[in-house]
Amino acid sequence: MAKVVRGAGDGGLIERLPQSLVLEILGRLDLESLCSVAPVCKALWFSVSQALSTISTIDLSGFSPTVQILNIVMANNSMLRSLTLDCARLDDSSIEVFAKEHLQELVLLKCFMFSSYIFTAISRKCPNLRLLSLEMIRPCELDSPDDCNNSIAKMLKGCLFLESLCIKFHVQYDGPSDLEFIQLILPKTIRVLRLQPISDWQAKLLVLKAGADRDSTASLAGAGSSFLRPNCNGLQSLSLVLNKIKDELLIAIASSLPQLVELCLEDKPLEEPSLHNDLTNRGLQSLGSRRNLTSLSLTRSRQNFRRVNDVGIFLLSEGCRRLESVRLGGFSRVTDAGYVSFLHSCKNLKRFEVVNPFFLSDLTFHNLADAINSLVEVRLLSCNLVTSETAESLSLCRNLEVLDLSGCKSTADVGLASISKLCKLTTLDLGGADITDSGLAALGCGSCPIASLCLRGCKRITDRGIKQLLHQDGIIRRTLSTLDLGYLPGLSDKGISTIAEVCREITNLSIRSCFFVTDASITVLGSMEGFEGKRRPLRKLDLYSCSGLSNASFWLLAPPFFRGLRWLGVGNTRLLAKSKDRFVELSRDRPGLTICANGCEMGCKDGWQCHEFI
Repeated sequence: MAKVVRGAGDGGLIERLPQSLVLEILGRLDLESLCSVAPVCKALWFSVSQALSTISTIDLSGFSPTVQILNIVMANNSMLRSLTLDCARLDDSSIEVFAKEHLQELVLLKCFMFSSYIFTAISRKCPNLRLLSLEMIRPCELDSPDDCNNSIAKMLKGCLFLESLCIKFHVQYDGPSDLEFIQLILPKTIRVLRLQPISDWQAKLLVLKAGADRDSTASLAGAGSSFLRPNCNGLQSLSLVLNKIKDELLIAIASSLPQLVELCLEDKPLEEPSLHNDLTNRGLQSLGSRRNLTSLSLTRSRQNFRRVNDVGIFLLSEGCRRLESVRLGGFSRVTDAGYVSFLHSCKNLKRFEVVNPFFLSDLTFHNLADAINSLVEVRLLSCNLVTSETAESLSLCRNLEVLDLSGCKSTADVGLASISKLCKLTTLDLGGADITDSGLAALGCGSCPIASLCLRGCKRITDRGIKQLLHQDGIIRRTLSTLDLGYLPGLSDKGISTIAEVCREITNLSIRSCFFVTDASITVLGSMEGFEGKRRPLRKLDLYSCSGLSNASFWLLAPPFFRGLRWLGVGNTRLLAKSKDRFVELSRDRPGLTICANGCEMGCKDGWQCHEFI
């Protein structure tokens, strides 16, 4: 006879149901839903505790849990294999809670209050890790670089099965790091390596060392040590954030890492590199010999690659014909001829991204016959010469799912009419485009199942355009979940009311710097769950610099309104200036809610800021 769930509370029917049935139902719920039903009665609390103890994957990146919440969620769970945490509210004391021997994947985000002790603890408590990813504050602010280097070395010695390692340090300045990654002895099982920051000479020596280790292991395997053969493949994915990308590094990568399939290099030089000490066509030509590459990203911020032109890009694209993903940024001398070579040479190209090019224009996309069926994602950021003609050309790519034209200010309404024909498009970014309400009407009548839409800075859009976008016969009103309407002078309470009434799937909304949004918008957004029909609750709401909000709107943000809210941006508003103590109390009463007063983008993910939350 099936065991029955019983408890001392007033569980009613729940207490009379077979425990196996209750656990079967709870097993189909996500973590947030489990935590929501637990307080209903003691019977459910008991069953939820049992259900939590059998979860194999936990993702808490959506909000910042306290150590108390973490302790409840992870108590008595010996089945957990994968854990992702937003650690903004955690410190070294929480390591004992989440570091478990049976973990195989551990991702720790925003570890701003941790010391290098975390590496030592992981080596001792998580010896079976296959994947480890950490975002930390600059180590010397909590302990010395030497201590941090030693702790990382201990961690690598203790985690002998690591296949993927990502260590990112958030630094307050942009110079080279004090960390000596070159001293590290990587486990031979490592296939994926991501380090930030690292100097160019450290990166070169690390690559050469990895190549030498691979050669020595391969020779031993060839001599009869069969147990070493699985480790002969070496690095397959490498991602580095450096002070400078130079030819020497690319030549070292090409000669030492023959199994490499993914390469991501980013640099942020403080000064413009000298012409004899920079990346040239020679470096790209050597990289072209790595014919197994399927993903390549080469980007430079602030400065530009002045010694690379179309010839270098052509040599690279001709050699790496298997590329499926290309991201280029800072190539100031490359023209349409260089960029188009990727579209014609790489027959399986799925993702194409170019950031802030000087000479990329509509000509690059005039003939997409070779890429029309393969392209899934296209991002053209701040391309001043790109117009609506590019949108028309890309409308032929029927498998396109992501289109980012942010900063392409010459994109107009005719481009939206073309984009509206893409029946697989789920993400569209038109930030800063010269579109009007008429363009939104065309998009609203289209067949795009857009889930994420950015209209930030499109200053000719008004409430009328929002209504035309959402009240047409298109499907966007049923699919839209993330909407960015920041910096729209023509947006008012009327447009927000339309969104709240029509968009049943909306979960993330940014209306920052919309000066005509008032308390009335907060009222209607907070009451969305009371509208007819099933709808999702808002998870993230950005109200930064909404000067039309008054101090009284605080009470509209408090319970029972916005019950599902996980992130709230209220910086530079009058309600924060006069109600900060109330927000502190609200944050204490709702530990699942992160309140940001610093002007971050939604989720505080732009640069993983280290700041105190309210």
